[in-house]
Amino acid sequence: MRCFYFVFCTKLILQQMDTAKIIDTTPIFTNDTIVFGLLMLALGFIFYTESKTSGFWHKFYKIIPSLFMAYMIPALLTTLGIIAPEWNTISTTGEVSKHSTNLYYVSSRFLLPAALVLMTLSIDIKAVFNLGWRALVMFFTGTIGIVIGGPIAILLISIFSPETVGGVGPDAVWRGLSTLAGSWIGGGANQTAMLEIYGFNQARYGTMVFVDIVVANLWMAILLIGIGKSDKINKWLNADTTAIESLKNKMSTFTESVKRNPSLSDIMIMLAIAFGTVSFAHFSSGYLAPYFENFVANIESPTTRNIFTFLGSSFFWMISIATIVAVLLSFTKAKNYEGAGASKFGSVFIYILVASIGMKMDLTMILDNTGLIAVGIIWMTIHAVLLIAVAKLIKAPYFFLAVGSQANVGGAASAPIVAAAFHPSLATVGVLLAVFGYAIGTIAAIACTILMEMAATMG
Repeated sequence: MRCFYFVFCTKLILQQMDTAKIIDTTPIFTNDTIVFGLLMLALGFIFYTESKTSGFWHKFYKIIPSLFMAYMIPALLTTLGIIAPEWNTISTTGEVSKHSTNLYYVSSRFLLPAALVLMTLSIDIKAVFNLGWRALVMFFTGTIGIVIGGPIAILLISIFSPETVGGVGPDAVWRGLSTLAGSWIGGGANQTAMLEIYGFNQARYGTMVFVDIVVANLWMAILLIGIGKSDKINKWLNADTTAIESLKNKMSTFTESVKRNPSLSDIMIMLAIAFGTVSFAHFSSGYLAPYFENFVANIESPTTRNIFTFLGSSFFWMISIATIVAVLLSFTKAKNYEGAGASKFGSVFIYILVASIGMKMDLTMILDNTGLIAVGIIWMTIHAVLLIAVAKLIKAPYFFLAVGSQANVGGAASAPIVAAAFHPSLATVGVLLAVFGYAIGTIAAIACTILMEMAATMG
């Protein structure tokens, strides 16, 4: 432990030094095979301890959900310098090389769509749409929370630290924060669009990405903790959970009706369906993304062009196509593979994805750029408070609050994770809402940025 303590303290000291100076940040383990093994050992430890029916661990998991632990243990490993999502190495000649792990890419591009397929196979799409209007209200409430949260955060911070939200020209902080608005309403494509629209100094763009990672991941951690207390939260909200419970019971009843001990053939066919669909989704997105990217690039109006930038995202098309194919398969006999454990295999992939997301979070980063992080935290707090207020008003369950928020802030990569934590069959709800986020992301982010510019000028 002394070694880990030394690494931890060293990182804290280095972060207080000149941030422009590039340092060697090589973790203890850099081989993806070894890092993946550590993540799997962490997941195995979590499930082993969660299976205890008495004692400390039984009480522990009544308070802290396993999904949160799957996120936090990798984050601690990164914080202690054992693993890292990316790092710098410096040769004896002083040459700097940048490295990164491929685990998140593999998890998000291969395992996430495969999980969505396996979890959607048995979905009752009619029952999903019967969840009602509250799901959409909570999603758009989350969007409004981001739109108004940014300018309010700027106004509040400008009272105590005007230089934090100042700057002129390409260095104006409100321009950089516009990329956060794009990311927290839509996703990566919308974030890039905002960078292009407002021309923020790209040399400082990494700082905004840093704030995005810290604040968004902290908020996701809070949502995951809330899942373990969802019954109490729903009681406080006086929520109407009838539609959700009906869907969960319907899915559970169906699963029991087709339940069987899976054979090797069942497992291989399920994997063939999942990864065959993933393959088709990647193949199709390889044609659709460039086509629409070229189509959007030829739109004369800059505003219209940037609104539809997300259509050029291969990730958007890959997730959308995988989900559409899975929904179509749910109308065939393929849905019976739920009885052989299709959603359980999907849950395995989701946990691996959560672990790979967790390793992107270095808790010591919170000590850097505290001013901008304060902006982000106030911004996210306004988003959260508005969601809670509206949920209380319309009696929306915590599920709609959490998924509506993540469909904005996390997008298609994390909204299904949060949704599936309530029940595997609900993962599709997260995807559908996240697609709304892609569609309105740039428009809403532009509105947010206009308000932030006004706030910065007033400050």
